[in-house]
Amino acid sequence: MEICDELRSFEATGVYRLDGTGATFLDPVRILNGSYQRFRVVPSAYYSRSFEPPPRQVGDLETEQPEKRRKRQRNQKPKPRELNAMERIAEARHQEARPLLLSAHESLIKDKQLLEYLSKTTDGKEHTPDAGSVSENNFVELGTSWRAPFYDITICFRKPHVLGNWEGSFDVQKTSFPLFNSIINVEAIDEAEGEFQNRRYILPRESCFLMTDYKHVRDLIPGRSNQGYNLIVVDPPWENGCVRQKQAYPTLPNRYLLYLPVQELAHTSGALLVLWITNREKLRVFVEQELLPTWGVKDPTVFYWLKVKPDGSLIGDLDLFHHRPYECLLLGYINVNTDAKQGSNFKLLEGSQVIMSVPGAHSRKPPLEKLLSEYIPGPKPPRCIELFARELFPGWTSWGNEPLHFQDSIYFAEK
Repeated sequence: MEICDELRSFEATGVYRLDGTGATFLDPVRILNGSYQRFRVVPSAYYSRSFEPPPRQVGDLETEQPEKRRKRQRNQKPKPRELNAMERIAEARHQEARPLLLSAHESLIKDKQLLEYLSKTTDGKEHTPDAGSVSENNFVELGTSWRAPFYDITICFRKPHVLGNWEGSFDVQKTSFPLFNSIINVEAIDEAEGEFQNRRYILPRESCFLMTDYKHVRDLIPGRSNQGYNLIVVDPPWENGCVRQKQAYPTLPNRYLLYLPVQELAHTSGALLVLWITNREKLRVFVEQELLPTWGVKDPTVFYWLKVKPDGSLIGDLDLFHHRPYECLLLGYINVNTDAKQGSNFKLLEGSQVIMSVPGAHSRKPPLEKLLSEYIPGPKPPRCIELFARELFPGWTSWGNEPLHFQDSIYFAEK
């Protein structure tokens, strides 16, 4: 198929802007692969969710006799329930966002060229070479062990060979670092490789991470305010009954977030803050009325992440009350006088936008720096940090109790 300029750009960047709506389609795998020279993220490892319905079991509703099935359905038909006050507000928010979401999705479905390109370039048969060989390390559990201060990670750095004229040759330098409660900088010409408890980790060049619990988060505060961060992404483990039941990851009481040193992390020339939130109205009220004011964020703008399947269809019914196929991001500025329109090196946020992508593993979010680069104030390239991170990016600082989770070599293959 003939590739247009927009598709060529998408092939290189993973960002595709859809005409007329302001919506954007992201391919996280393409974006992430721009961070690596010797390795690449394997699509089947990233897009690990199954969008197929579960196989039918003997005795389920589809295999029962029709009369018995109709009787069962009549008996199990849920009674309509009136929405409470919070749910009515949440439904009103949804109805307000609905036309924007539908317009964005319609623009994706109409872009046959993009969908055809995706179907031809996505290889769903490839598998990671190490998958299933050894269970992954549980960093949350290891970090709470009494042995945590004694755990070291060995990092192999490649450095150019300086003696002789061996063009393209490298020396490998191995250095051990305390894994927990220690800031680790990956200062290498390309990605480094970490070794810990018989597992291998692929670390992007110039990335930095601090693996700690909440008690040590203040270790991130820079020594001087002009060394602060221009982009601050926060993806908290919000209190959530569904997550607690599935034991997907440990959650954090919402009020603890009031004490995150967000203002102290922000650069004096300004910072763009991005906060991922769930669709619970009680949480939205807490964030807007307490959390963002405490952090010094004013007049937040709402973005939406609309989740689609590989064929472009939504992963679920848009109007299903408790399982919306989208999540919200609140974006706002710290240390920026938006009324004065100061700073000619960035563009102020203007109105809501829709981001679409195929979701990866549970709670994994698409990388946003390329999409948001024009809205980031301060010096270029920006200093970026992610709080509650589970993966690393080049030039970023990542903090959380498992920032190496998605850096395990099972998610990668050598180029």
